[in-house]
Amino acid sequence: MPKNFNGNPAIILLVEDNDADVRLTQEALLDGKINNQIHRVENGIDALAFLRHEAPYEDSPRPDIILLDLNMPRMDGRELLKIINDDPALSIIPVIVLTTSEAEQDISKSYALRANCYISKPVDYQNFTEVVRSIEQFWFSIVRLPEPN
Repeated sequence: MPKNFNGNPAIILLVEDNDADVRLTQEALLDGKINNQIHRVENGIDALAFLRHEAPYEDSPRPDIILLDLNMPRMDGRELLKIINDDPALSIIPVIVLTTSEAEQDISKSYALRANCYISKPVDYQNFTEVVRSIEQFWFSIVRLPEPN
């Protein structure tokens, strides 16, 4: 079973507040061919605490990629993306925006904030599963990711 670049399971931080989307994403990733660990947080504030190893995430691993929803409570994905981009320790982590929004302004703003890619979530299960598996296959089998610091 393929793993990330250093032979360990791929570590994915899923920043998503919708439980149904979380379940679909987890199922697609678990059914894939990549050995991975999925960590989920529900908003940007918790994601930032996870990334910075702050309470209650002091022992959190550094993710290989971040799957980021844009529309969340407390701190949305746009705000989090800006903070990640402005932090040299975090900006090296690839961020894949995976959201329901198809608004051109969200797409443009996400890329302006240096998202690595922007994907609109398909509404049906089969297409959603295929998209998540494609993300996994591309980012962990094709792309060379940076070694963690």
